[in-house]
Amino acid sequence: MDDFFATVEGRTHAWPPGRKDLHWLIVPGEDFARKHLYEPYRLLSEHPGLHPVRPQWMHITVLHAGAQDSATAGEVARITREVTRRAADTDPFEVTLSRPDIGNMAIESKGYPGRPHRQLWEMTWQAHRTVVGDRWPRIPSASYPHLSHSYAGAQGHLADRRALKVLLSDLPGSPVAVPVTALTLVAEWHDRREIMWDVLAHVPLGSRP
Repeated sequence: MDDFFATVEGRTHAWPPGRKDLHWLIVPGEDFARKHLYEPYRLLSEHPGLHPVRPQWMHITVLHAGAQDSATAGEVARITREVTRRAADTDPFEVTLSRPDIGNMAIESKGYPGRPHRQLWEMTWQAHRTVVGDRWPRIPSASYPHLSHSYAGAQGHLADRRALKVLLSDLPGSPVAVPVTALTLVAEWHDRREIMWDVLAHVPLGSRP
């Protein structure tokens, strides 16, 4: 498998290790993630060459915005208020995550339905543009819900995709419905092994009177 972290460091809008970028996430919660997403596939995600995503860091990305230090505290507060205002008119929903797929750089579960997730992606992006214009790139450029169980690292060549598919075929596990009742704004970074974050705000969905 290919090194995921080398890819995000080398893309056009690079994300270097240690830099905290603003992200909007759907966070299942540590206990839920441990029971339904981590333990059933632990043997798979801890395979040599892979860096497992621990339950407290499991997430579904909605929007990867700009570097935290490229915005003022006032701008971050305004973005949060704008997303909160718009999220009040967005109903909670569920994303059903499939059993994992063995990708080229990560093991991930894809989710459905995609439309409400894309609506959150579009809504958060438009909220950011209202405050900071086109200062930051739109990442991802096309959106689909997914959750990563592990990332290939510098030794990703040790993770044989064929062997992983055989291993996955012997593991139990069913699709998992993740309630989406809030968005979480975080300052997220990576160390070439894990993705971690500081929580900046929680924004509920459907809070209109």
